[in-house]
Amino acid sequence: MDFYFLLFSLFFPRITLLTYFLLERFPHNTLPLWADAVLGALLPRVLILIFIYQNMGTNNLWFAAHLLVMILTYFTGGNRTHRWRKRRREGSRS
Repeated sequence: MDFYFLLFSLFFPRITLLTYFLLERFPHNTLPLWADAVLGALLPRVLILIFIYQNMGTNNLWFAAHLLVMILTYFTGGNRTHRWRKRRREGSRS
């Protein structure tokens, strides 16, 4: 797998998947094309984890890093946004 794909997909998963798809440098996988499209649109980090698993295995630093970022993004990202919006609304009322 390309180092830059792994690095950029850690921070910008959808943009990286779209760019590599348009450049025809998509990582090798055994998923059908429709599954690549659906997972890329709805759950891009899961698709990237599948790519890493199929090409490099789970005993890998990149797999652990992407898994950690996925967990942090899905379980803590929404809470921060909700708190920020709530503070912003309360501040505009006073």
